[in-house]
Amino acid sequence: MILDRAQIATLIPHAGAMCLLDGVLRWDAVSIRCVSARHRAPDNPLRHADGITAVCGIEFAAQAMAVHGRLAGRAAGKPQAGYLASVRDLACREDRLDLLAEELIIDAERLIGDEQRVVYQFAVRSAGRDVLTGRAAVVLVGAVQ
Repeated sequence: MILDRAQIATLIPHAGAMCLLDGVLRWDAVSIRCVSARHRAPDNPLRHADGITAVCGIEFAAQAMAVHGRLAGRAAGKPQAGYLASVRDLACREDRLDLLAEELIIDAERLIGDEQRVVYQFAVRSAGRDVLTGRAAVVLVGAVQ
């Protein structure tokens, strides 16, 4: 593992139980692979009475994108904050995340982007199966301190 949960928490604004990623397995200029078992955590803030719906996987993917943006931006000398603007081509192949026994593997690949916006393709998988896939547009705003 390249980065652990504590190191990830220094890169994104999500704190405590809301930091959903347990590690970064690999990253390069255009992609990142993360891992998480937080979908099974009883204190997961996305959990409600019926568990954690699969669509909540978007937040796992968004955090992977945020980590990638910080890592790639730091390498380029200009990290930025980002806000999820839209999700397209979303495909959910499971109903709930909390019922998945295996870790989640979260992949995000930057497709296009500039100083103001970026589009990522993402996939959340468990036990080698797609759980959630789609594309997300992120609006970038200013440098992060």
